[in-house]
Amino acid sequence: MNPAPALTMDLQSLVDLLPDLTPNDRALIERAYFKAEVAHAGQFRKSGEPYFTHCVAVAHILAEMKLDAEAIAAALMHDIVEDTSITIEELRVEFGTTIASIVDGVTKLKNLPLKPEGDKKSRSADRELEYIRKMALAMGDDVRVVLVKLADRLHNMRTLGYMSPDKQAVIAKETLDIFAPLANRLGIWQLKWELEDLSFRYLDAEAYRIIAASIDERRADREAYLNRIIESLRKELAQYNVHNSIITGRPKHIYSIHKKMERKGLPFDQIYDVRAVRVIVDTKPECYIALGVVHNLWRPIPNEFDDYIAAPKDNFYQSLHTAVLDTQGKTIEIQIRTKEMHEHAEYGIAAHWRYKEGTSRNNDDAFERRIAFLRRLMEFGRDAEDAASFVDTMKTEVFQDRVYAFTPKGDIVDMPKGATPVDFAYFIHTDIGHRCRGAKVHGKLVNLNYVLKTGDQVEIVVSKRGGPSLDWLNPNLGFVTTARAREKIRYWFRKQNREKNILAGREVLEREMKRLGVLDTTPFETVAKWFNYDKLDDFLANVGAGDINGGQIANKILEIERREQEERERQQLKARPASVPLDISNGINIMGTSGLLVNMGRCCNPMPGDKIVGFVTRGRGVTVHRQDCVNIAHESDRLIDVTWGRQSQEQRYSVPIEIIAYDREGLMRDISTVIADERVNMSTVIVNTRQNIATFQLTIELSSIPQLTRILTRLENIASVTEARRRMTS
Repeated sequence: MNPAPALTMDLQSLVDLLPDLTPNDRALIERAYFKAEVAHAGQFRKSGEPYFTHCVAVAHILAEMKLDAEAIAAALMHDIVEDTSITIEELRVEFGTTIASIVDGVTKLKNLPLKPEGDKKSRSADRELEYIRKMALAMGDDVRVVLVKLADRLHNMRTLGYMSPDKQAVIAKETLDIFAPLANRLGIWQLKWELEDLSFRYLDAEAYRIIAASIDERRADREAYLNRIIESLRKELAQYNVHNSIITGRPKHIYSIHKKMERKGLPFDQIYDVRAVRVIVDTKPECYIALGVVHNLWRPIPNEFDDYIAAPKDNFYQSLHTAVLDTQGKTIEIQIRTKEMHEHAEYGIAAHWRYKEGTSRNNDDAFERRIAFLRRLMEFGRDAEDAASFVDTMKTEVFQDRVYAFTPKGDIVDMPKGATPVDFAYFIHTDIGHRCRGAKVHGKLVNLNYVLKTGDQVEIVVSKRGGPSLDWLNPNLGFVTTARAREKIRYWFRKQNREKNILAGREVLEREMKRLGVLDTTPFETVAKWFNYDKLDDFLANVGAGDINGGQIANKILEIERREQEERERQQLKARPASVPLDISNGINIMGTSGLLVNMGRCCNPMPGDKIVGFVTRGRGVTVHRQDCVNIAHESDRLIDVTWGRQSQEQRYSVPIEIIAYDREGLMRDISTVIADERVNMSTVIVNTRQNIATFQLTIELSSIPQLTRILTRLENIASVTEARRRMTS
């Protein structure tokens, strides 16, 4: 059976979506359609459908958004270079440079610019990351590259049910982490919500089903209720001469309901915008008239009003948002915007290419502002060391909300939400960042890890010379949150004298190992090999240059200890008869016996992650000690094998720590504040002061060693504290 007639009808339905096509544009789409149809002949999707149906579906999505002929043609041919023998050069000759460049931007790399090590799965992941970087950088030249890719991803998500469950989860997670936020950053709400809902459906099917069922259960009642609200509002607006308004019930999407329930800890019934109305008027003044009418009809809910017209979101979204209580006490969310604002909210940056009768796109100032904004965001990408760091930075910086701080001269500095004065300094100038020693916000001194807010006026205090601190790279301290600042700090340290870096790295390594209590049991060379360094000095130089920080060292040590513990468990299980049961008490596995009381040794206070051993105590069961505890060094006859079992989140372990500091007024208060901020209990405190040196011996209750590492790092950064470490008791 010849499928050509059906495909021709698809072509007709495609061009029917674009009634304003010129003859030349229509001819361009037809040529691209038949080029792709022939090229993909004989190829099929997982569903069994001809592969070409996917190309047509992607073009349909963009046609529904009323994009231009070049974008539609590129969408039809977006997989032609990747999956057929046709080359980019051939497309360039036949269709021109613009369309060829768009297709090239969405074509995956066939050869990785990376080392070929690793298994097939890891190479596939690397290729996907490299492709995302290529696509994102191409966006700076022509945003339609990303519009085609978003449409491609949307159709793939709509047909994801034909993939294996593992593949579904991977693709859905990538869509939720990268492509939905990208649609949001481009302001294309229409694509964003569907990508989110489809991803959520595969990542948490049960939660998706419950919310969808809750929405469907009350659909008829909700629609009748909204119709009454809309009619009341329409009559009231008419009395204020707002006659051309379009008032509709606004569908609330499943993933956004889930996120709001999760964020606010509310049940479905208390989510305001499940019942939502959108009001579209002709002019900006009418937006505010409509807002007054709404607040006159129903009582506004405190703290639920946002004016995104006066202060647009950083993706240029504009609208008024308010939530009100009706006469029955039910909550309603209402959005108010003009027709132009609505078009930009639905289509974002894609609105620039939409066919508009009698209008020109040559002088689109709003579009140019958006492009300049995107290029600023993507500046970091050209210097990223690899695709993984590029994509990670996209997630943390490009997709985050922005803050807008001011220099003392009134210049605006645009940074990701969560940025600090150190980040601010590096945004101003690299040298300002290197010499930053303090900061003032609105004229008052603040800590360098102060989190900036929109509207803050920031003045950086600099020294005449000097460089950044290694502590700025420690994620536990929160001095730097942007990739731009981190890269500049690392580069500065890499340029310094290698011998100095080795000495600085040795200090960092020794401090972290001392904090964790493994300095005397683990050689430096062993830690270097864990990081794949054959030479210790090379490892120390990279630590000293800031490429490897203290937090990474602590995490690696804990990871290796966990692996060793699991291996010991496997070996011990193999060595024991199958009939000998295991006893789990207090989170401890006792090998080779059962029914014994388990106690934790108060001399060494072991906690999950430590290497441990059991000491049989007459009449008191088994006492668990750290393997390096001095109190069991000569008691080999009474030792038995024990391992950590499954730990509950509520389980806490007492850990003694020691703090040495120069005594001063308020020192105990500062230490207590750090402990309180971490929400851990402090069960004992002993303070000794001698010749102006204060020694604090504390016992705190923790659930993990990473938590201990974070607390020790913060304690050591208190003014006048010289050392904070885990303490071994005798």
